[in-house]
Amino acid sequence: MAESAPSPTRTAGRPPPQAVPPAPLPPEPFRAAQRRRGGGLRPRLTLVCTAVVALVSVLLLWLGWLLVGGVARSVPSLPPGTTVRVGGVSVPAERLNEAIGAAARADVLRAGLIAFPLVVIAAAVVSWVLVGRVLGPLHAVTATARRLTVESLDTRTGLQDARGEVAELAAGFDAMLDRLQAAFDAQRRFVANASHELRTPLSVLRTEVDVTLSDPDADVEELRRMAGVVREATRRADDLIAGLLLLARTEGSELGEVSPVDLADVVVPALAAVRAEAGRRGLRIQLRTAAAPVRGDRVLLERVAGNLVENAVRHNVVGGWLEVCTGADEGTARLQVSSSGAEIPGDRVAELFEPFRRGPVARTADTPGSGLGLSIVRAVVQAHGGRVWAEPVPGGGLKVTVELPAA
Repeated sequence: MAESAPSPTRTAGRPPPQAVPPAPLPPEPFRAAQRRRGGGLRPRLTLVCTAVVALVSVLLLWLGWLLVGGVARSVPSLPPGTTVRVGGVSVPAERLNEAIGAAARADVLRAGLIAFPLVVIAAAVVSWVLVGRVLGPLHAVTATARRLTVESLDTRTGLQDARGEVAELAAGFDAMLDRLQAAFDAQRRFVANASHELRTPLSVLRTEVDVTLSDPDADVEELRRMAGVVREATRRADDLIAGLLLLARTEGSELGEVSPVDLADVVVPALAAVRAEAGRRGLRIQLRTAAAPVRGDRVLLERVAGNLVENAVRHNVVGGWLEVCTGADEGTARLQVSSSGAEIPGDRVAELFEPFRRGPVARTADTPGSGLGLSIVRAVVQAHGGRVWAEPVPGGGLKVTVELPAA
């Protein structure tokens, strides 16, 4: 008899514990980063530009002051004893050069003291405006990044008039968002399909067990039948989980052990594994192999050949045909598997490489395979730096070609 779980005790006279309010969210990352940087880039660039203009203005004023003094000293001298009026003041001829230089320098300083603050203010205003226009596209990129969430990855910067490095930044940012959106969409579809596929064998298990337990007259034969159904459902779930793990481990990861592999060798065990099933279905197998040396993970490449051959047998028609070819040409090793089968529209061929796609066959609990075969093939081929594509065969069937860099 199952025991019920003990209920939590409550101290007499004390109110029930209240829910703890959630901790406040950390400050918004962009503003926190701006505070750490000590302000924005616009005021700092404006300050730098204004300081440079002020320094250049002071240097020019000093050079003008020196040049005026030098020009004053080059004035021709007058006979001694002569008096000259400079600026309303009578100056002896011996001190004429000194008086003219002092007066000219004073005029330069007065003009400089008036022009200097005007030049600095104008430089600050122009720098503020120009820096703002230059940094405007960067602010647009930052604003777009702030608005981004998992549900709004379709947002783009929209900078059509940007030029130069800013245009490259905006284009690179939009391209990154395109890749992120594609990755998130693929992940959503993958999770949804995986949940659906895993639910099917679990539903079969639960239904069989419930039906058998509800029958008080179930005999040994009925129990054995239920055990067979449960074993098949668990096998399907195990195959699906193994395929998911292999796909997750292969996608976006680097190869582990790399060694010389000949594609002509890996197709032999793949055909041996399906020869019995092909014989039961009356399939004609034609094998044309030539050396196709590559460098890669032998286990994964054997899985590629095995998945292609298994798909060609499972989705074939009774009395159909199967052809496997290998070869190398111009630095490329090739593996090609063609077979007869149901007719597939050309616009649906690319979908076959998505997880849980089985071509035109209806997705039922009796359908063999997990729908991950070609997805695993594509992931392994891309990890080896190659490419894979499929073409419909006229009259029904599919031809899948794998190209890898030759060793």
